[in-house]
Amino acid sequence: MKIIGGGAEIKEGRGGRKLLRIKITAEVDGVGGVYAITFGRYGSKNEVAGYARAKADAPGDRMADAERLAAVVKALISRKPRMYCKKRRRSHSVRQEAPGGL
Repeated sequence: MKIIGGGAEIKEGRGGRKLLRIKITAEVDGVGGVYAITFGRYGSKNEVAGYARAKADAPGDRMADAERLAAVVKALISRKPRMYCKKRRRSHSVRQEAPGGL
């Protein structure tokens, strides 16, 4: 894996809460891509969590892109994120709870 570049910005999400969006340009297994991870505070406990979606138009299939995205997240925080698939929409998402707060 090779991290090529990246950046971060703070945006206002629905309901006025602040979201941290991190964009990373990386090459994983010879496939380049731009991966976006959004961190925010969610739930009644106001816990910090990050979400990212795998792309359907990525080389291979959506699951292959989810694996590449998980590799990028693991390289950044040294922990493998949880991945889950929503059967109805056939989308693969990667979720990572942030160590600490925003």
